[in-house]
Amino acid sequence: MAEVTHSAASGASRTDPKGERNRGIKFEDALKKLEAVVNGLEGGNLSLEASLEQYEEGVKLVRLCQKKLGEARKRIEVLVKTKDGKIKIEPFEDNGGKKRK
Repeated sequence: MAEVTHSAASGASRTDPKGERNRGIKFEDALKKLEAVVNGLEGGNLSLEASLEQYEEGVKLVRLCQKKLGEARKRIEVLVKTKDGKIKIEPFEDNGGKKRK
C-alpha cells in the first residue's frame, strides 16, 4: 500500500512510470479526462486495482491542471485606472476574490 501512495504522490503510476502520458495535453482536455476519472471512481464498478490506477491518473491530471492554471495566471494582465484617470497595465494578482482598489 505504501508503494501506491508514493506512486500517486509522485505523479507516476505503474502503467506510466514517468508520468508522461499527459505531457503536452491542453487544459480543457485534461479537465475532461479528470472528470471521466472522477465519474469512473464514483461509479463504484471498478476493481481495487483499477480504482488505484484511476486515482493515480487523477492525481497527475489535477497537478497538470494546477500547473497550467498557474502558467495562465502569470500571463494575465489587468487594465487599472490610476488616481489621475490614466489607464495602466499591471500583472494579475490573485487576491482571494477581493476587489482591486
